[in-house]
Amino acid sequence: MQVLEKTMTIVRYQNEIGKVYYGIVEDDVILQLSSNFTEIVNNELKFDGVRVKYNDVKILEPVVPLKVINFGWTYAGHAKETGGKANLKEPFLFLKPTSSLIPNEGDIILPSNNLTKQVEMEGEVALVIGKRGKNIKEEVALDYVFGCTIFNDVTARDLTKKDPQFTRGKGFDTFGPLGPCIVTGIDPTNLRIVTTLNGKVVQDGNTNQMSLSIPYLISWVSQIMTLEPGDVLATGSPSGSCPMKSGDIVTVEVENIGKLVNYVI
Repeated sequence: MQVLEKTMTIVRYQNEIGKVYYGIVEDDVILQLSSNFTEIVNNELKFDGVRVKYNDVKILEPVVPLKVINFGWTYAGHAKETGGKANLKEPFLFLKPTSSLIPNEGDIILPSNNLTKQVEMEGEVALVIGKRGKNIKEEVALDYVFGCTIFNDVTARDLTKKDPQFTRGKGFDTFGPLGPCIVTGIDPTNLRIVTTLNGKVVQDGNTNQMSLSIPYLISWVSQIMTLEPGDVLATGSPSGSCPMKSGDIVTVEVENIGKLVNYVI
């Protein structure tokens, strides 16, 4: 896969007969692609000639990744509020199962009280990897990013505070809202993130506040595991994470990308 230089908005969607496609969004129309977003020729995606109305299809998670890689405590404020270590010298790393992923306007299902009593949101910028990479040099790391999307790293905070690692607290089904789209050709190192809970702002940060840079994170993790096209890298959350309850509406908005809205049940 190549990486697009131009700014485009790409969605993955299901049509009225249940078939799934990728497409490029132009106003209220989607230009259907002939395959997924890996087929790029001369810096162009291959349009198959079909146009569909955005509101006539179901928008899905924008990618089906092989792995969801998460970086924790990349913002000092969030590290302090959750009992982590601020200003780490190297990343705090964990994986999230793909079974946790849900799309824009999907339902975050709270586990029963005997499993967890404190579920919180974490609004984040996520990167979609565009080409296979191993031992990537920091100075070329952004060349491996196909585009950016929005992630909500839903977390059972009471479990992450007592478990030696984060798999249980981060891994419940529906704990990974992702979407609604991938935007190419934008700089992930300077994007504002605003999370609202029932319309009230609870998080307001920018990726330029991260204690570890995005190119460094890509380079560092590629020394551990090979990055594959479509892999999702969630870059961490600014401060302001707080509990959610049934009936809440959580919105994560990232400039130049859009809004990820999910309902808590």
